[in-house]
Amino acid sequence: MIRGPYVRLVAAIVCGAPAAALGAQAPAAQTGAAPPPVVTLTVDEAVQEALDHNLTLMAERFNVSVAEAAVVTASLRPNPVVTFDMIRPDRVLTAAGLSATEQVARTDVVFERGGKRERRVEAARLARSVAELQLLNTVRTLVLDVQQAFTDVQLAKLNLALARENLDAFESVVRINTDRVRAGDLSSVELSRSRLAALQFQNEVRQQETRLRVARNRLSTLIGRGPNGDLLDVAGELRRDAARLELAPLVAEALERRPDLQAARADQARSTADLRLQIANGKVDYTVSGEYHRQSSADLAGNAYAVSFSAPLPIFNRNQGEIARASAQQRQLDGRVRALEAEIANELASAYADYTTARDIVATIEQQMLAEARQVRATTEYSYRAGEASFLEFLDAVRAFNETMQSYNEARAAYARSLYALDALTGKAAP
Repeated sequence: MIRGPYVRLVAAIVCGAPAAALGAQAPAAQTGAAPPPVVTLTVDEAVQEALDHNLTLMAERFNVSVAEAAVVTASLRPNPVVTFDMIRPDRVLTAAGLSATEQVARTDVVFERGGKRERRVEAARLARSVAELQLLNTVRTLVLDVQQAFTDVQLAKLNLALARENLDAFESVVRINTDRVRAGDLSSVELSRSRLAALQFQNEVRQQETRLRVARNRLSTLIGRGPNGDLLDVAGELRRDAARLELAPLVAEALERRPDLQAARADQARSTADLRLQIANGKVDYTVSGEYHRQSSADLAGNAYAVSFSAPLPIFNRNQGEIARASAQQRQLDGRVRALEAEIANELASAYADYTTARDIVATIEQQMLAEARQVRATTEYSYRAGEASFLEFLDAVRAFNETMQSYNEARAAYARSLYALDALTGKAAP
């Protein structure tokens, strides 16, 4: 039975209120049929759906079944061999009474030495543990991919909302400027400038819609729904943890809980068991045979019995090559475990640096930039509408606000990704 933090995720797919899918609006209007509903998922629900339906994970699970079959095979004993013979001499010999008809039944039983069966079972069970832990590691990486894709959709929605907000603002300005031109209060050049700016923001909306569609398609594929992102939406805010994390406890937790490191250590133990198996395979096996002979002729009939013992002479082949191979592999896996431990520590150090940077950027923007950028845009827009500021000043204020908000959204998304990455790198359960 596979155990691990990733298989205890709480989830059930919650369907959102029926809404028209963006990509299906036109066909639905043409046919008159109701479009399929858009499914809204939280991050936990998306993770659970991926664990249930992701095609790569479903294929990976068969590795455990293969390992289970190998355990069954390793526990089997050698089959006894049964031989039946019938010897009928030539008719000339039989007529002369020189030879009798003979029936022979023989059984050969192999007795394994060196605890070969126990060693095979031990190695196969450890190989099964490796397969189970590798499956958990696949789950770990899949959970991270889903969480990162979910964050990408959240970021794309925020940027799209920002682009639409800017477009609405400039469309309002265009309407006001149109009225002012008609009233002779504004030059037509100023109206053209505002219209051009509105078209630029309209293009930005289209670009953000495309990014959102791409992000939704990736998430939909990861959770096993195929590239049907228009029928998928996400709910919830970008992740943000209040508690401050420290690097040293994260490294210690990762060295204890990471499934890939546990798999490497289990493979190390499997290599030790394989070495013991190869040493046992170097022991010769005995074969004990029993025979029954039934002889009959025209005048006489009788039985004969035989027992024989055979064993190969270990003069040339004592399984030296496999023993040497298992010894070298054991040393190789020892090195791989140490290398993986160092790699995990380095990955965590890099991820922790990303985490602290993203956290600090979010705090800086929130404390020092957001309110000021919003105030500058609002003041400049009011001044422009009142004729006290030029259009270029208003456009610069909007662009500065837009850049600040995009930086803020990117920083929040980077912060959420760093938290998910730290969870994955330490082997924690998904939130």
